[in-house]
Amino acid sequence: MVSRGVFYFVTAALFLVGLCLIAYQHINFEVPFIPGQERQLWTVEAKIEFDAQLNEPVTVAFALPAVQPGYSQVKQSTSSLGYGVNYVDRLGAKYVEWTRRSASGAQLLFYRSEFLADPEFNGSSMKVPPLRQSVEPEPYATAIREIAEDGYSHSADPFSLTVQVIRALTVENESNSLLKAQYRPTELVVKILESAGVQAREVGVLTLEDGRRNRSLTERVAVFSGSKYQIFDPLSGVSGMRSNELIWTDSGASVLDVAGGRNARVSFSMLKNGVPSTQAGNLRAEINRAAGAELLSFSINSLPIEEQSLFKNILLLPVGVLIVVFLRIIVGIKTSGTFMPVLIAMAFLQTSLTVGLIGFVAIVGAGLVVRSWLSHLNLLLVARISAVIIVVICIIGSVSLFTYKAGLTEGLKVTFFPMIILSWTIERMSILWEEEGYKEVFKQGGGSLFVALCAYLAMDSAFIQNLTFNFLGLQLVLLSLVLVMGNYTGFRLSELKRFKPLAAQIKSYRNGDEKESEHHRLKRELRELKADPHNTLHRWLHKAPYDGSARADTNTAQEPPADPAAPSPAADAEAKNSASKEH
Repeated sequence: MVSRGVFYFVTAALFLVGLCLIAYQHINFEVPFIPGQERQLWTVEAKIEFDAQLNEPVTVAFALPAVQPGYSQVKQSTSSLGYGVNYVDRLGAKYVEWTRRSASGAQLLFYRSEFLADPEFNGSSMKVPPLRQSVEPEPYATAIREIAEDGYSHSADPFSLTVQVIRALTVENESNSLLKAQYRPTELVVKILESAGVQAREVGVLTLEDGRRNRSLTERVAVFSGSKYQIFDPLSGVSGMRSNELIWTDSGASVLDVAGGRNARVSFSMLKNGVPSTQAGNLRAEINRAAGAELLSFSINSLPIEEQSLFKNILLLPVGVLIVVFLRIIVGIKTSGTFMPVLIAMAFLQTSLTVGLIGFVAIVGAGLVVRSWLSHLNLLLVARISAVIIVVICIIGSVSLFTYKAGLTEGLKVTFFPMIILSWTIERMSILWEEEGYKEVFKQGGGSLFVALCAYLAMDSAFIQNLTFNFLGLQLVLLSLVLVMGNYTGFRLSELKRFKPLAAQIKSYRNGDEKESEHHRLKRELRELKADPHNTLHRWLHKAPYDGSARADTNTAQEPPADPAAPSPAADAEAKNSASKEH
């Protein structure tokens, strides 16, 4: 026999391992506990248009989206009829490259990418750029140097310097007008910062708006302070990125390069979709797999669809089993068969609660009538059970046929009932009717339906179905709970009603001094015993000793007193001797 210590250790280990697996899937794969949660999936399509030169080789290089915190790229594809496609790396920047030997006329290329909004993603492809020396001609170099020196004296770090530079450029004067006519806003801010010894870079940002078309990239400035950086708007000086902004280029390189064509332009269209969190977790797992950091997934989603639908119902069985164990062992409800209610509950899931209850009562009732007639034939057990099985099949077939002819398609669902289990249930109830009477049959039959109803309500819950399907560790938790309840040997809750009169008597009874109720005294003594067992027990024994002399005195005191009128044994013997002499 396994010791109690080993039993509790195994049970606790199963429970903890199950919880760890649940936490592992929730953290690493973002599997939700509550069904219906969605994540944002953005689909961005870039359309590239240009006019190809007649019969000239064409090479088109388009910058791929950068890696940034908050968004994970899950998929990318191209659409380019007649072009070869290749993904290349140019000086640290990634491009998709289309090539064609010859083309003419207007050309149209598409690049599509999907981004998953992922707040926990912290990856970034942003790199600190090298500090370039200013080689601007005059008078631009002098104007740039003056703005840089003035901003440097009024700032404390590269970020505050950037704010001062952008604020200085908003002032309308001859120097600023000269610079703005020569340079783009982002280009001008970068040159001024580099003149002040600050590393900066131009970046292209795409604002994500659902259903928008023909959008272009917005130019921003990335300013670095060591390994940290901030993104600034070169016109307003506002820093930071909004939640719907996506960095498309962060290398400072061009977005689009076309060789063999002219009038090139690129526009973006975007669409937002909501995907279940479970699917989002699978997409994240695919990203990790593509990056060579695959994590072990314990999800059923990796199986084929056909097997997934099968396991979706099978994994609900332990929940029904837990309900049955609790109601039978802890509550004390009697059922016909051990786990027949679970199978009936599974049938209710396939039909519906109303159709299932009506079908179960009708099939069992008709089966009992036929079984009572078979009992008069004195058949052997195997033949009798086989006959009941055939009768049950005939009943189910008849119900399906008549309900279909009547236009009630719900009746076809009674075929989901487990026929063998129903046959054994009919056999048990029939024997129970003969041995215990109809009351016990109704008690166990009603108990079976009640347990099946409780199991059905639990297994039909979308929350329970989500947990059992997505978290295999839950099966270990259920196993540990079943083991703990299987170790219970106390009274059932349904048996406690026998002690109701005793409890009422204890509450109303008072001891000899009439100052304290009996149940208050018992609670007080129990607290004293738990607080100091040794001294409390010694004190109780000192108040009421149970030594041998006390028992002897007690026994002596319990003997009945001698009758004074009764003759003593010596006088009785003397009377007998006198009588014998006279004789």
